[in-house]
Formats: sequence, C-alpha cells, structure tokens
Amino acid sequence: MASTETTSQTSAGEPGEDPAGPSAGPATDSATGAPADASATGAPGAEASSAAGDLAGLEAGLDALDSTVVSRQPWLRTTVSKAFPPVIAVLIVLALWQLAYHFQLKPHYLLPSPLDVYRSLQQKWLEGTLLSFVWTSVSRGALGFVASVAIGTLLGLIVARVKPVRAAIGPILSGLQSLPSVAWVPAAIIWFGLSDATIYAVVLLGAVPSIANGLVSGVDQIPPLYLRAGRTIGATGLTGVRHVLLPAALPGYLAGLKQGWAFSWRSLMAAELIVNAPDLGTGLGQLLEQGRELQDMSWVLAAILLILIVGIGIELLIFAPIERRVLRSRGLLVKS
Repeated sequence: MASTETTSQTSAGEPGEDPAGPSAGPATDSATGAPADASATGAPGAEASSAAGDLAGLEAGLDALDSTVVSRQPWLRTTVSKAFPPVIAVLIVLALWQLAYHFQLKPHYLLPSPLDVYRSLQQKWLEGTLLSFVWTSVSRGALGFVASVAIGTLLGLIVARVKPVRAAIGPILSGLQSLPSVAWVPAAIIWFGLSDATIYAVVLLGAVPSIANGLVSGVDQIPPLYLRAGRTIGATGLTGVRHVLLPAALPGYLAGLKQGWAFSWRSLMAAELIVNAPDLGTGLGQLLEQGRELQDMSWVLAAILLILIVGIGIELLIFAPIERRVLRSRGLLVKS
C-alpha cells in the first residue's frame, strides 16, 4: 500500500506545480487573478474581433485609394487655364517670326512677315474662295477616313484573331505604316489617272495600316479573363466582338484612329500637291502648289497655316473629347 501511494503522488506532480500542466489554463496575475495577457489567451472571440478590425482597416484603405476628392472649378477659370499656355506659345512663335523678318534672316520675298500672311488670308476670304478650299480638303479627308475606318477595323479584327493571317500579313501592315504616303502617288496616278480615285487611294493606303495596327495592339492588351468571361456568358462570334472585344480594346483602337486620321490628312495633302487637274476642284494641297508656282511665299505660308489649323481643329473638336470620355469611363481621368 505504501508503494502504491508513493507512485500516485509522483504521477500527480511535485508540490507547488499545477497538476493540470501548462495547458490547463492561461497564466493569471497574482494580485488580481485576471489573465496576464488577454491577447495570448487564444480565445476564438478575440481572434475574430482582430480579423474583423484588420478587414475593416483594409476596406477603409481601399476606399481611400478609390475615392478622389475633386473641387470643381468654375468653367471660366478652367477655360483660361487650358487656353493660356497655347496662346502664350503662339505669341512666342509670332514674336520670333517677326524678329526673323525684321533682321532679314531671309529676304522679305522669301520670308514674309506674319502681317503679310494675314493679308494673303484676308484676300482669299474677301474673294469668297477660302472656305471652298478648306471644305474641299475636309470633305475628301472625312470620306477617305470613314472608308479607312471600315476597312481598317475589319482587317484589324481578322489579323488580331486569326493567327495564320497575323503571321502572314502582320509584318506587312507594320511595313506599310512606316512607308511615306507620297510614295503611293505615282502608282495611284498610273492606276487611276488624274482623278479623285487617285486621291482616295492614297488616303486609304496611308490610313488603313495605322487603324488596323492600333486595333491589333488594343486586342493584344485585353486581359484573357475578359474574353473567358465573355465566352462564359455566351458572348461569342459577332456578339462577343461587339460587346466584349471592341469595348475592351477601345483605348488602343482609339489611339489607332487618331493616328489613322493623322496619316489620312497627311496622305491627302501629299496627293493634292501632285494630283492637280481643273475638274478636281481646289483643296488646300492644290492651293499650296499654286503658291509655289507663283513664287508667292505669303500664299504658301497661308496654305500651310490653314492645313495646320484644320489638323489641330479636328484633333481638339472630335478626338480629344472622345478620348477624355473613354478615359473617364475607365477611371483613368478625374473630372475637374
């Protein structure tokens, strides 16, 4: 019996030790009897509260990143702030031009003053021919660009989605984009003669590769998850192209359209410079060539100025608002 009692005391532990061992419960404060460290208790309620606090902090941080506090400025101040830098740049260019004229860096018949160019424009306006020159070129450019968009979009979709076609003509499109548009003018004249068809052919050959390559670039940048999600909801074929592919590729496609318009306008001017016939009407390119034939530098610079103004006007009035709207819809542009 004595040996049995000794064995029982030994298995129960030494005097002063907790019979239950380290896992019997949390350590307590000797004065208050409360747990020494509440966070070390490992209670499920404390862990859930801590996780909920971390999640709330994370959500608050994400909301702070997404939300941008913008104070909407008055339209007059916004207009002035946007118009002031270009106006200053134009004034600086005019001042440098006037100084070059004053110090005769070139003879006056080779470098007329800004006032001489203005008088040349005023003369064309009073003759009633200025707007007709501008309209002839703008209408040709618009029609050629619309046709280029239709052809370039279809071609870009085929190249982007059909791998054999892309391998075959993808490099050719890139090469055509780098080819100067004026190089097509002699061939177009041989094919179509001195006609509007020659001008439109040069415009198409200059603009279509840029639009197609822009769309291909936009499609390449679409996350694959978007396309898989579209197929999951049944957006395949033309429906997938309309509702998934084109909207997702819109930023790159829009960049291709802007570049396509620039190539279209440049191609048109190159064609009008060379393709000159009485029954074709007079555009800005023909106006520029007439000034060269008459050795009238005021006329030449006035035509160059009109070409520049039309190009900038199309960019600011059409493409810039569309681009801002697309970027704003994707959260890439903050309203101001």
